[in-house]
Amino acid sequence: MSNTVDYIVVGAGSAGCVLANRLSENGKYTVCLLEAGPRDRNPWIHIPIGYGKTMFHDTLNWGFHTDPDANMLGRRIYWPRGRTLGGSSSINGLIYIRGQRQDYDRWKDSGNPGWGWEECLPYFRKLETNDLGAGPTRGTRGPLNATSIKTGHPLVEALIRAGEELGLERRRDFNEGDNEGIGYYQLTTRRGKRCSTAVAYLDPARRRANLRIETGAQVTGLLMEGTRARGVAYRKNGRNLALRAAREVILSAGAVQSPQILQLSGMGPAGLLAEHGVAVVKDLPGVGANLQDHLQVRLIYEVGKPITTNDQLRTVWGKAGIGLQWLLFRSGPLAIGINQGAAFCRVLPDSPTADAQLHFGTLSADMAGGVVHDFSGCTYSMCQLRPESRGTIRIRSADPLQAPSIQPNYLDSDRDRRTAVAGVKYARRLAATAPLDALMKREFRPGGDVRGDDEILHFCREHGATIFHPVGTARMGPASDREAVVDQRLRVHGIGGLRVVDASVMPTIVSGNTNVPTVMIAERAADFILEDARTV
Repeated sequence: MSNTVDYIVVGAGSAGCVLANRLSENGKYTVCLLEAGPRDRNPWIHIPIGYGKTMFHDTLNWGFHTDPDANMLGRRIYWPRGRTLGGSSSINGLIYIRGQRQDYDRWKDSGNPGWGWEECLPYFRKLETNDLGAGPTRGTRGPLNATSIKTGHPLVEALIRAGEELGLERRRDFNEGDNEGIGYYQLTTRRGKRCSTAVAYLDPARRRANLRIETGAQVTGLLMEGTRARGVAYRKNGRNLALRAAREVILSAGAVQSPQILQLSGMGPAGLLAEHGVAVVKDLPGVGANLQDHLQVRLIYEVGKPITTNDQLRTVWGKAGIGLQWLLFRSGPLAIGINQGAAFCRVLPDSPTADAQLHFGTLSADMAGGVVHDFSGCTYSMCQLRPESRGTIRIRSADPLQAPSIQPNYLDSDRDRRTAVAGVKYARRLAATAPLDALMKREFRPGGDVRGDDEILHFCREHGATIFHPVGTARMGPASDREAVVDQRLRVHGIGGLRVVDASVMPTIVSGNTNVPTVMIAERAADFILEDARTV
């Protein structure tokens, strides 16, 4: 390929791999996919439970930290983000969730026609091969696998019975539009191995002559001619390089780095850009604003029987056993990951739909991805589904290699605080319900001495952490909305030849995990881009 291609895709993550495949599929256009990290060859990427190993990996993970958050007792919170082919889909918890019908209808009603549930549903069906079989809401011929957990676990079965006693319906499919209920998660796995977007979308496209994939290539800014994007500048092997786009540049660097690249390139709040000596190309106040994330609060219980993954990981023989189970049969704990049990529930009485999500893990550690405890343990991780609090992503300087300022502003809203407290109480109710109570030996964290609402809220501030779902920092909206960054076809307002396609365009966070919705956004965007190409 020459130094000019039709389309440049920045970031080979949950969205970028989809775009690389779809834009090169018809053979008409040349596409270059730029990824700052290495290829996805590390074996821990492909073993589902392996994200405990990649959570803090020096090269596979950006390893961001937030600024001190006053709402979280001044703590700086660790934010892992994928830095390899597949991006965060190569290091995430593999949970296959779409969210609720109302999430997408809310996008449509906020000035984004065409983004309601009924319009998005065909793309959800297009992207998946669901082992539950075809149906009005399910697909069976897509690149990304939705795989059910077929082997029951006594702790998860007890969790489901406890949830039923509290009025939750047992579900095998949380992705039909209404996710309220309890059951096992589906996972992005295929035959016992992780099915990242690199595996699902990039592997089938790698050998196309019109697709160029560059790893170790960190984009440092956009090449602008007036208000049109003409290409990108990037750094590789210590060299500063440039690549031009004959048609479009597409930012798919995620909710942290897409706004960072925009700001470094002169698109963002004019005052912030001037502060750091960046020439203003377009004053877009919404770039880096509207940051939303799901805050998880993890309750840990000691289990009275040695039936947890802690027990299997604590001994050499236990590790050997689950290793052989995976090597020989692609089954067992290594093929599933950490979180098996799912619940979507209402913890506030005025919530019209489920407002909290439970990730139930059959192991326990001081933090997600940490070393397991030396006792039989399980984890009830609760998160609010639709937080009202909003944070920011802002460059710290004009240096493109300096990590941006991340201020999540967790628990800033009164409703968010009340939901966090109510979520902890709900998890405790589950644990105290007969089917689970018989298995729970003691509450290790927060512990029985934490009872009042103020004490519970303090526990949430002291131990709450990201559940890895940042969105919204280049949100979609009409041109009349000064805070919107992209239009309904994901083109940056007032800028030619530039789109943003990743989780940052979500106006509001979805009611669940964000990986699959991001893949859907990219599938839709690919159609927009190809449709627009035919009219030029």
